[in-house]
Amino acid sequence: MSQLSGQLRKQTKEMAISAILLTRKLPQNDEGWTIKKQLIRSATSVAANYRSACRGRSDREFYSKLCIVVEELDESMFWLELTEDIELILQKDVQPVMEKMNKLLKILSAAKSTLRNKINPKELD
Repeated sequence: MSQLSGQLRKQTKEMAISAILLTRKLPQNDEGWTIKKQLIRSATSVAANYRSACRGRSDREFYSKLCIVVEELDESMFWLELTEDIELILQKDVQPVMEKMNKLLKILSAAKSTLRNKINPKELD
């Protein structure tokens, strides 16, 4: 595993942990429980699927998993945005986690684009 892959594995796991810890601030009502469950599911999926991607047997397999990682990361960001929009969690608490997610999204989206260009695009359609 490359040094960058190892760093990203660590960062995706840390992001998932941050998201889980943040959900502890959600209210104990139907809205809070629903968002908590969805955010934990999507944030942990980012870390788990990136870990799986690193074990990919081919560029195509890595690319496929990376697509899932980016999708789940975007979903995680949606749930955080929703908590802010309906004022379930204070913005000052959400922002550090959102910043981690934004940073990862930029890196992983760039990696996805680079890999897509490396692989024959017709194979991916």
